[in-house]
Amino acid sequence: MVNFMLLAPEITVVATGLIILLIGVFMSPRTKNVLGYLASLGVLAALVLTIQSFGTVALMFYDTVSIDGLSQFFKLVFLAVALIVSVASIKYNENSDHTEEFYTLVLFATFGMMVVASANDLILLFCAFELASLATFALAGFEKQNAKSLEGAMKYFVIGAVSSALMLFGISFVYGATGTTSIPAIAENAAFLAQSPIGIVAVVLLIAGFGFKMALVPFHMWAPDTYQGSPSVVSSLLAAGSKKMGFVAAFRVFILALPALQVDWQFAFAILAVVTMTFGNVVAVSQTSVKRMLAYSSLAQAGYIAMAFVVMTPMALTGGIFYTLAHAFMKGGAFIATATVVWMITTQRTGNLDVPDHLDSFRGLGKTMPLAALSMTVFVFALAGIPQTAGFMAKLVLFSSAIEAGMAWLAVIAVLNSALSLFYYARLVRYMYFLPPEGKKIGMPFPYAASLLIAVAGVLIMGFWPEPFLQWAMDAAQVLI
Repeated sequence: MVNFMLLAPEITVVATGLIILLIGVFMSPRTKNVLGYLASLGVLAALVLTIQSFGTVALMFYDTVSIDGLSQFFKLVFLAVALIVSVASIKYNENSDHTEEFYTLVLFATFGMMVVASANDLILLFCAFELASLATFALAGFEKQNAKSLEGAMKYFVIGAVSSALMLFGISFVYGATGTTSIPAIAENAAFLAQSPIGIVAVVLLIAGFGFKMALVPFHMWAPDTYQGSPSVVSSLLAAGSKKMGFVAAFRVFILALPALQVDWQFAFAILAVVTMTFGNVVAVSQTSVKRMLAYSSLAQAGYIAMAFVVMTPMALTGGIFYTLAHAFMKGGAFIATATVVWMITTQRTGNLDVPDHLDSFRGLGKTMPLAALSMTVFVFALAGIPQTAGFMAKLVLFSSAIEAGMAWLAVIAVLNSALSLFYYARLVRYMYFLPPEGKKIGMPFPYAASLLIAVAGVLIMGFWPEPFLQWAMDAAQVLI
């Protein structure tokens, strides 16, 4: 007998999406604003149900779905991002004809990510990947009149299709060698893969497929253009949510299914982690578009998280998993702060309207919109790893795990990269507080303010009181160990 209460968060998210789609058809654009509150309420309910189910362990649907510490932690990550995005999108979709489509796509993308977190079979994993990807492809190109939005969406779609093909190709090799798509059964039969050249080919193809989702260099080509072209609230979902889907899938596939090939994929991840964090930070320095700067910074953060695959100790896995939640609040909030500035520039019709997220748009933000400036300062300092923020705690655990494992060289590279990132984050803070404003003071819309406060609270609570979150991350890491 299937206990459907274990799937209550997923059912809540899907039901909310379907209800919004059905009732939105019969509403006028002016009354559709209520749909944003309904979506946020549905996500909040799913978040509470997920936290209540922590500690539950179960296998469902012929062992294709695994409810465990790892799946529950990543559901928490995806729902936290969905909540931040849903609340901020109330203002973004104000008086829009397409509000119900927007929220349905956000909720279905979140549902796909949640299923990826629980997938214990490669076929279910792939199908959930595709559900989340198709929804985010549409969201990236949601502003149909914006050429940059369409260009970013097309790049995302084309490269995403190629990555899906590579991933499926890799899965087919694994199935061919082991005769199964079940992750635990593959681990039992992985000796066949390890003894055959097919194993190396499968690892290369799977790394390429997952590398696209994780935005690891050189599979990152889509990310800067897509993050810049997409509506800022969608960029928040992609950078803070969709990327973590690639990490949880990689954790399950490489660590749980392919331990026999660990030497091969560990070496590959060592190269990818170093190249990704270095390339991301170096290129971010020269960016004048804040969304592009955040995109390249996001690559660097992916490089840090990928260190967990290299070090592979319980502490490193705990640090990598903890980092995904910290990054969700930091990066999700940073893109919402950018969305607030883009809204200010477009409503006031001042500054560079072609690139509303230009650095110059942030001049004097401390005077024109103090809450947005303060929030952005918290987010960028957390991303840089300034003490008593979520970013500092995550880096402390992850970098120290590398030193303990005898990989001091990796920790040194990561620390140097963090130091470099402080340059372009500090430059943004200088623009906000030390340069004169271009416009007059403007009141911030409530949905943006609420969304920013949720993200700031997440960053500071994880920084000052990290114990419960680290314990959840440890429980998730235990699944992999």
